Amino acid sequence: MKVSGFSFIKNAIIYDYPVVEAIRSVLPLCDNFYVAVGKSEDDTRSLIQAIDPKKIIIIDTVCVEDQRSGGRVLAIETDKAFQAIPMESDWAFYIQGDEVLHEKYIPVIREAMIQNLDRTAVDGLLFDYKHFYGSYDYTGMASNWYRKEIRVVRNNKTIYSYKDAQGFRKNTNEKLHVSPVNACIYHYGWVKPPEAMQRKQENFHRYWHDNQWIDQNVVKAEEYNYRDNIDALQRFTESHPEVMKERIQNKNWQFEYDISFNSLSIKERMKNLIFRLFGIELGYKNYSII
Repeated sequence: MKVSGFSFIKNAIIYDYPVVEAIRSVLPLCDNFYVAVGKSEDDTRSLIQAIDPKKIIIIDTVCVEDQRSGGRVLAIETDKAFQAIPMESDWAFYIQGDEVLHEKYIPVIREAMIQNLDRTAVDGLLFDYKHFYGSYDYTGMASNWYRKEIRVVRNNKTIYSYKDAQGFRKNTNEKLHVSPVNACIYHYGWVKPPEAMQRKQENFHRYWHDNQWIDQNVVKAEEYNYRDNIDALQRFTESHPEVMKERIQNKNWQFEYDISFNSLSIKERMKNLIFRLFGIELGYKNYSII
């Protein structure tokens, strides 16, 4: 069995993406790793190459400016990396620049890849998610934080990145048939120094909206105010991935939240209860579970 990893990134240093930790976290499962590195205003390319020169293959790219609406450019960059993976690879492990895999899940994922290798009906593996917010001590509770997503796909070139690169489809808009794996992706996209988060917000919305929308809806500030968009958080009491330890130790800002102020509708509370008791996620799903 051969496994390739893939991802995309641009301006990782300016916007403080934990992309080094992201890639390092899945490298033990990968024979090689393909990264579409967009033309950056910082030294992102050298940062990526230095992770592991023997395993990392860089695809130099320029973002397609006229495909920004709806975040489509992110899917295009993802596909550049996926399409570069040679056909001798059986599986492709996708990780975004702000997602990290805990090392405790590596044996579980490897076993799931082996077990599903000859199950040709299985297009990919479905992962659970934890979304951190504000600091490394809190995760989001509301259903707008997606609870599951595909992160391992079969190396089938009819598969492509869907919409804004959150998930995948195949052929002509067909949902992937997936097998759940008892492993979790840790999403750190909403944990950055407030000034870096503000820079990210002002830039990242450009992949979805025009300048007029950004001027009207994105607050201009020196630092991002994490308290503006809280619905409900919960304390995280488990361990973080080992590759994140140094970044967490170097955290230089404070964020504390009193969870007694959580505000969830009855509908949201019922969704959380059903998911906690039965593992059932209500609502839209970008996959079909086998």
